Amino acid sequence: MKRAYKFLLRPTVRQERALREMLADHCSLYNGALQERRDAYRHASKTVNYGDQSAQLKEIRAFAPDTQGRWSFSSQQATLRRLDKAFQAFFRRGRAGQAPGYPRFKGVGHFDTVTFPKDGDGCRWDSTSSETQTRVRLQGVGHIRVHRHRPVRGRVKTISVKREGHRWYVVLACDAVPAEPLPVTGLTVGIDMGTTHFFTESTGIHEPNPRFRAKMSDELAAAQLDLSAFPKRPKRRTKRHRAAARKVAGVHAKIRRQRLDHHHKTALTLVRKYDMIGHEILNVAGMTRTPRPKPEPGRSGSFLPNGAAAKTGLNRSILDAGWGQFLVILAQKAESAARRVIPVNARDTSRTCPTAIGGCGHVSGQSRVSQAKFECVACGLVENADRVGALNVLHRAGLALRVPA
Repeated sequence: MKRAYKFLLRPTVRQERALREMLADHCSLYNGALQERRDAYRHASKTVNYGDQSAQLKEIRAFAPDTQGRWSFSSQQATLRRLDKAFQAFFRRGRAGQAPGYPRFKGVGHFDTVTFPKDGDGCRWDSTSSETQTRVRLQGVGHIRVHRHRPVRGRVKTISVKREGHRWYVVLACDAVPAEPLPVTGLTVGIDMGTTHFFTESTGIHEPNPRFRAKMSDELAAAQLDLSAFPKRPKRRTKRHRAAARKVAGVHAKIRRQRLDHHHKTALTLVRKYDMIGHEILNVAGMTRTPRPKPEPGRSGSFLPNGAAAKTGLNRSILDAGWGQFLVILAQKAESAARRVIPVNARDTSRTCPTAIGGCGHVSGQSRVSQAKFECVACGLVENADRVGALNVLHRAGLALRVPA
């Protein structure tokens, strides 16, 4: 299996300064390579690709030994490869008729990751293995102390350094990670994701929705209000403006960490308890898409109500719950524990009378009386609407298990 491990770095003042300089120089390299490609595409007879730009690195490093020459050659190649992938995605979307999304220049505050493609080439994980304290060595920075809160299994392939606000992290991509199977419990479950409850099990148990963003909405609103009082032009920004921006970023980072911690703990509880877990296939991006404007007939520039205001609250609740992230974490933990996670089609799961508890299997939208109540119009079965969805998910997951692979 392939797994990623993320650990907090504890750099010294000198090392943190070097890390910021490393990000700035890689950002400059990225933007310079992007500008070169922009200039080349203006001339029909000239093209520039990754191979051409990678071949220029030796000259660039020799010309600027105190900046670009300080850092790992392989990490700079990874930065150029990152730009090349952005262009490949741009052309792919253009051919598919989608919004192309031309690669953008990166501001120093928005270029937050440097990747080292191979352990031992410009970086070294556990560089002082003789010490009890784990350290990672980065070329041009030195041996940085790592807060390793769990053991690293498998073989370290790539190492990335990432900045999140005022914190620094190291991300290890490992392969050949051994599985750690859990004892068989003989239990199966279907779950129905929601906003009132985080999810509901087919057993009838409701997992509370922590609503981290909603709980911190007052603090976030105050921080954003303070930030909005400053001018938006970069040249007119002051030290107080930067402090206000850091405060807003800090609140968002705290919400993100709380949500991630909740997802990991909740997914682990499910994996330890059940051998097979079924869930709906959810298109979160589509579910949270803003409704299209409705032009008013006969009046140019006028629009009819399209429900965007009401949809905004639902979108915020869905994104606050973080369904997509949770289901990815659940699948990863299940794979490590030799459990089964089966995604099923979500169509009519909340409209079908569940046969598992004596229902008739009738499908009707009128049976969903309210957000919380299900009452079958054919047989009269009354049940919690979220549990009905979870029972139908479990039924479909069971059918999927019977189909030979």
